[in-house]
Amino acid sequence: MSKMFSDCPICKAPQRMEVTTKTEKIPYFGEIMESTILCHECGYKHADTICIEKKDPVRYTLLIEKDNLNARVVKSQSTTITIPELGLKVEPGPQSQGYVSNVEGVLDRFGKAVKTALSWAEDQQTQKNAVKILGCIDEVKNGQKKVTLIVEDPFGHSIIMDDNAQKHELTNQEIQKLKTGFLTFENEELDINGNNNPEE
Repeated sequence: MSKMFSDCPICKAPQRMEVTTKTEKIPYFGEIMESTILCHECGYKHADTICIEKKDPVRYTLLIEKDNLNARVVKSQSTTITIPELGLKVEPGPQSQGYVSNVEGVLDRFGKAVKTALSWAEDQQTQKNAVKILGCIDEVKNGQKKVTLIVEDPFGHSIIMDDNAQKHELTNQEIQKLKTGFLTFENEELDINGNNNPEE
């Protein structure tokens, strides 16, 4: 663990911002660095966790069925997750964090994001489209509909742990196509764009 002091970018107090960093090994993610900043003058605080062990860029693809909803999904802060049949995609942004969940948990996160977008919607057509997507997510969870889960990580920290998950190493061209931004809905019928991140 290391500590240092610097000027606070919020209140400008000289040498009152304490910066603490430490590294450790975490299963699935490898070596990570945890950092915490705290201003002893104004109380501003921020914490972050960054994967620093680079691995081969990877894409995992899994056809979601009722019997693999419990398949483990390890998602790092650099990952893009897509369900193309529903036009859903979440890209890494400033508040993106890694997590360990399962396929059903990923579906729940998308569902939460769509519900948030639904609360923003002002026109009836957009509301209907959002409700339609929520219905499709329920059908997937009930085994009535099959969709594809795609996990892409340029730093290789993510994985879908299922025997039927297909692993593919990303090419440089594919990596360049990966965007870093906020949550976006690619479904043309769901004309909603927002800064809400289901990982928060």
